Amino acid sequence: MKSKAKPNGSATLNYNGKSVDLPIYSGELGPDVLDIRALYKHTGMFTYDPGFTSTGSCESQITFIDGDEGTLLYRGYPIDQLAEESSFIEVCYLLLHGELPDAQGLDDFDQTIRRHSMLHDQFDQFFRGFRRDAHPMAIMVGTVGALAAFYHDSTDVNDPDARNVASLRMIAKMPTIAARAYKYAIGQPFISPRNDLDYASNFLRMCFAVPAEDYEINPILARAMDRIFTLHADHEQNASTSTVRLAGSSGANPFACIAAGIASLWGPAHGGANEAALKMLGEIGTVDRIPEFVARAKDRNDPFRLMGFGHRVYKNYDPRATVMRETCHEVLKVIGVKNDPMLQVAMELERIALEDEYFVEKKLYPNIDFYSGITLRAMGFPTEMFTVLFALARTVGWIAQWSEMIEDPSQKIGRPRQLFTGAQKRDYKPISNR
Repeated sequence: MKSKAKPNGSATLNYNGKSVDLPIYSGELGPDVLDIRALYKHTGMFTYDPGFTSTGSCESQITFIDGDEGTLLYRGYPIDQLAEESSFIEVCYLLLHGELPDAQGLDDFDQTIRRHSMLHDQFDQFFRGFRRDAHPMAIMVGTVGALAAFYHDSTDVNDPDARNVASLRMIAKMPTIAARAYKYAIGQPFISPRNDLDYASNFLRMCFAVPAEDYEINPILARAMDRIFTLHADHEQNASTSTVRLAGSSGANPFACIAAGIASLWGPAHGGANEAALKMLGEIGTVDRIPEFVARAKDRNDPFRLMGFGHRVYKNYDPRATVMRETCHEVLKVIGVKNDPMLQVAMELERIALEDEYFVEKKLYPNIDFYSGITLRAMGFPTEMFTVLFALARTVGWIAQWSEMIEDPSQKIGRPRQLFTGAQKRDYKPISNR
């Protein structure tokens, strides 16, 4: 990857009688960055930034977020335009290659993904090694990592062709693996993929069809699934993406790197947020109890928080939530909410949050996790599958970020430093003298 960073002067740091000039660079969008790579060399100091919230770990040309403005761009294209006008497969091509494909390019890419969707026949034995009550994300971590044992011809990270094949394989096989994780948990036979179906339809069929009768694909639900995949495809340098990059910086094979990303995504503060939102709705239980929980959310002395509202990055409305809200209501119209108390609670809570002065003032708008959780529940997925679907969608973003890192000549193996506050050097004492 050729650097596009633009020099923009320098900042001078004065410390302990020394003066150090630190270069400043500008990107195409977003804040300037202070280059501190030579800081330790000249001053003997490290920076201290827990959580890396003020640290740019890499140069990237893939995804841009402006949390204050509520902006999310994939390769420069606004997320709402892509979700409304594009397909997930086209978005995959965009994230991987940097530009939207022409008609022939899209068809070729789509056909390649379809032809890679099957798994090695022996691979199914991995699923049967898990307990039936295993969390689907545990199965995902194990099975995706195991892909390296079956497709070792595409694990050479220094070979561009091998990297490309590995990328295509993971995008294509992830729906098959995710659907098998679901089928295994509910005790139903695995359903093989079909090359005549699009990406989202194929996944829904593998999840909900049974040998006794096929699954009739509802185009509204298939379109909703496709949008959910698009909205979750990438999100800049979040925890799981940073995990993939850090694992990849050591030269680990791509399957291991994506498995590491899945493990990071599993955390409730990251990919588990939509599952947490559904659990909160279950705790509320019925519409008549909503005022009680809203009052608790406003009480600073009460630890209760409304899950699925507000966002760490977006200080305005989550741009993904706008599309997800529309999709959610389309699905609910098809499925119906009259007989589901949890969905009734969700819709009333949404109404209150969009109108209540407290929520509007603090910009605690419903985010994508709130709407995606409701939508996926209405489509028939159990809450344990929500993060699995997130991982399925995010795979292409992880791969694009991993590929970019591999091709970046300035990238080094990740090695954060620390502020050490433990014991100083001391001598060992025999146990008889302690």
